[in-house]
Amino acid sequence: MTTDIPAGFEPHFRQSPFTDPWEPLYSKKTERAVIMGLRLAKAHTNARGLIHGGLIASLADNSMGYSCAQATGWTTSFVTVSLAVDYVGSAGIGQWLAVECEVIKTGSTLCFAQAMIKADEAVIARASGTFRVVPQPKQ
Repeated sequence: MTTDIPAGFEPHFRQSPFTDPWEPLYSKKTERAVIMGLRLAKAHTNARGLIHGGLIASLADNSMGYSCAQATGWTTSFVTVSLAVDYVGSAGIGQWLAVECEVIKTGSTLCFAQAMIKADEAVIARASGTFRVVPQPKQ
């Protein structure tokens, strides 16, 4: 099993009690997106030894939400309004999973994003999400 991490990825900048069991997580920022990735391990699989769909959905949700924040200069927070995932393939232990996002549109109250989820460069799922702006408290 390979353990190398693709170029440009660094340890993920934000931790959460929900994602802690999946560590180590990695991310790479672009101008308008946050691409998340991890090397698949046993803890990421279902009873058949394949990546669990819930992991895919959760990472897509996180990555698209972070991408909305990146696209808006981290001036606000976002919460998920809707999330859709289409599973078109599978992956197993040892593969590199990457959630590649694109922000479609940002507005004053909503952000729309989509993602392609890849295992070793092969598309295994696609996702789309709508995220609501959570205004920063006035100081």
